[in-house]
Amino acid sequence: MTRNTPPQRRFDSLAAVKDSPLRLDGEQRVDLGEIFGENTFSLSSMQARLPKPTYKALLKTINEHTPLDPSVADAVASAMKDWAIERGATHFTHWFQPLTGLTAEKHDSFLSPTGDGRAIAEFTGTELVQGEPDASSFPSGGLRATFEARGYTAWDPTSPAFLMEGPGGAYLCIPTAFASWTGDALDQKTPLLRSIQALNTQATRALALFGSPAPRVRATLGPEQEFFLIDEEFAYRRPDLVVAGRTLFGAKPPRGQEMDDHYFGSIPERILDCMNDVEVELYRLGVPLKTRHNEVAPGQYEMAPIYEDANIAADHQQLTMSTLRRVARRYGLLCLLHEKPFAGVNGSGKHLNWSFSTDSANLLEPGTNPHENMQFLFFCSAVLRAVERHQDLLRVSIAHAGNDHRLGANEAPPSIISVFLGDQLTDIFEQIEKAGTAETSKEGGLLGLGVDALPRLPRHAGDRNRTSPFAFTGNKFEFRALGSSQSISFPATVLNTIVAEAIDEMVTNLESRTADGVEIGEALRALLSEEVPKFKRIIFNGDGYSDEWVEEAERRGLLNLRSTLDALPSLVESKNAELFEKYSVLSRRELESRHEIMVEQYFMTINIEGETAADMARTMILPAASRYLSDLLQCMERADDVGIKVAGVEATARAVAEAVDGLVEALDHLVKQNAELGGEEVHDKAEHMRANIIPAMNAVRERGDELEKMVPDDLWPVPTYRDMLFVK
Repeated sequence: MTRNTPPQRRFDSLAAVKDSPLRLDGEQRVDLGEIFGENTFSLSSMQARLPKPTYKALLKTINEHTPLDPSVADAVASAMKDWAIERGATHFTHWFQPLTGLTAEKHDSFLSPTGDGRAIAEFTGTELVQGEPDASSFPSGGLRATFEARGYTAWDPTSPAFLMEGPGGAYLCIPTAFASWTGDALDQKTPLLRSIQALNTQATRALALFGSPAPRVRATLGPEQEFFLIDEEFAYRRPDLVVAGRTLFGAKPPRGQEMDDHYFGSIPERILDCMNDVEVELYRLGVPLKTRHNEVAPGQYEMAPIYEDANIAADHQQLTMSTLRRVARRYGLLCLLHEKPFAGVNGSGKHLNWSFSTDSANLLEPGTNPHENMQFLFFCSAVLRAVERHQDLLRVSIAHAGNDHRLGANEAPPSIISVFLGDQLTDIFEQIEKAGTAETSKEGGLLGLGVDALPRLPRHAGDRNRTSPFAFTGNKFEFRALGSSQSISFPATVLNTIVAEAIDEMVTNLESRTADGVEIGEALRALLSEEVPKFKRIIFNGDGYSDEWVEEAERRGLLNLRSTLDALPSLVESKNAELFEKYSVLSRRELESRHEIMVEQYFMTINIEGETAADMARTMILPAASRYLSDLLQCMERADDVGIKVAGVEATARAVAEAVDGLVEALDHLVKQNAELGGEEVHDKAEHMRANIIPAMNAVRERGDELEKMVPDDLWPVPTYRDMLFVK
C-alpha cells in the first residue's frame, strides 16, 4: 500500500541505545573523605580563615541563634570571598527558595571598578547579610502588589554557603531567607526556621522538667527522593513531558512492573554512571547521600541521605533535585520528578523521615525497654496528639495537583492521615489506656532462617507498614505522603509547629500537676492515661489501601480529603491560623497568601495540562490516525478494483474511524472547556479545572490511547511507554 506522504518516524529506540553516552574513561575513583564538603564554606573552613574571637561569635550565632554582630559579618564576607575566588568563583548570589517550590538566584560579580580603569574583588559584610532581588514576579498570594518590586534576602548563617561549578566557571551561593519590604515571608525557609525555633523552645522546656536539660533541640530530616530517568531521545519528542512533566497520553505496554524484577535489581550501567556523578557532585556540596537503588517501576530509582538538621536538609534536598536534573543531561537522560509521569505504573514520592534530638540524643529513640522510657513516651505521645489534632494540616502540606495522581493509589498512602506504630508501641499505649501504666514491652527475638551457616538475625518487635502515610520506623516518623517534586520545607514546618504546640500544652499540664506537689513520674503517667484515649483513633496498623479502612476511618471520624481542592480550605481555618500565629511561624496574612498561591498553582498546572492535551490530540494524534485511516481506505479501494475481498481491512477501518470520531468528539469538548476557564476568580477557575478539565482530559486520553493500539508504529507520532520505560 502507498501513502500520500512517506512515514517519517521522529525517534529511533535503536539509536537511543546505540548513541547513549557512557563513561569511557573507566571507573571514577574518588576519596570520599577528601572530597566531602570541599565545595562548602564549612565550619572547618571558617575556623581556618577567621580570627578565633570572630569564629566563636559566629559559632554562637549558628548554635544559639544569637544576633550577628556587623563586624563578624565583614570578617566572614572577606574570608568567604577569598575562599570562593581561590576556587575559581567570579560571582556570588543570594540563593533562596521562593514559593514556586524551586530555588532562585541573581548573580553579582565580585569585581568593582576602582575609577582608574582597573577593578578589584570586593565583598562586604553588608552584601553578605542583605540582598535586594526584584520580588515582583515571584508568587506572593496578595502580600504585595505587582507594581511593588522590592524584596530582601537575608543571610542564613546556619546553612553553609557553597560553590556551584560548571563548564563556564563557578559562583558562590549564599543560602538566604526572602521577605517583602513589609517583612512578610515570601519563601519556604523563613517559616521553617521559625518552626525549628518554636520546637526548640518547647522541647527544651520539657527536657528541663524531666531533669535532662539541653541547650537546644534540633528538628532532623532525612528525605528519600524517588525519580524516573528516561532517554532524551524520547523525552524531548513528547510535548507533554516537556511542558507538563508527565505523559498525558500513553497506552499501557504489555509489560509494566508486573514481574517485580526492577525493584532492587542491578542498576543499569548508564544509570549507575549518572548516579555516581550525581553523588560526587553532592558529596562535594556536603550532601550526605547514603543509599541508591532501583525502585518499583521500570525506569524508576531512588536516592536518600542520612539525617541532618532540618534547615540544612531542606537546602540539600533542593540541591539534590537540581543536581539530578542537571547531571542526567550529560548522559542523554531526562530526570522526571513528577509524581505520576506514567499511568499504570508506580508514581514517585518523597518519604520525609522526621525526628528531633539534642546534640547527644534522639528524643524519639525508644530504647530497649520503651515501656520504661517515660521521656520517649511523652515525646511520642506529643507527636500522636499533634497528628490527631492537625490531620488536616498534614494533608494540606502535601496537597498539589501532581500528588493527586498517586495518593490512595497502589503505591502511595491514602489521603486519610493515620499513624502506624507497630505492635510493640501499640501494645504499650493500650496498656497505658487500660491500666494507667505499661509493664512490659514486646520483644522481637531472633529470626532463624533454617540454615546452620546463616546467622540468627535480630527481629524487630513489629513489622513495617508501607501503606501508612505517617509511620513510626524505629527512632523516627516517616511522613510518606509527600510528592516527589515538592519542597520538604512546608511539610517540615507543619510538623515542627504542631508538635511544638502539643509539647507546650502537655508540659504546661505537667507543670501544673507538679506545682501541686505531684511527683513528675506520677504526673506523667496520669497525663498519658488521659491523652491515649484522645489520640488512639489516629493509630492504624492495618492495610491503608483497603476499602474497609476507608469505612473504618469514617467511623473513627478521621478526615478523608481526597483531592487538593478538598484539602486547601483547611489551611486558613481559624484553629490553624491561631496555631501558626501563636508560635510566630506564619502570620494570618502569610498563611492566607500561601493558600492563594496553592490554589493558583493548582489551576495553572491543570490548565497547562488541558491545553497541552488538546494540542497533542489535534496536531499529532488525530493526523496520525487520519493517515492510517486513509491508507486503509486506499487499500480497500484498490482491492475492490481488482475484485479482492479485504474484510479484515474494512473492519479495521471501521474501528479506526469510530475511534477517530470518538477522539474528535472528546477533543471538541476539551477545547470548549479550556476556553471557558470557569470564571474570573482563581478559586472558580481551580474548581473548573477539577470538575470539567480533568474529566475532559481523561476522555481525550482514553480515545488517544485506544488509537495508539491501532495505528502502525511507524505512524505513531510520540514515543510509547515501551520505548521510554525499557530503553536504558
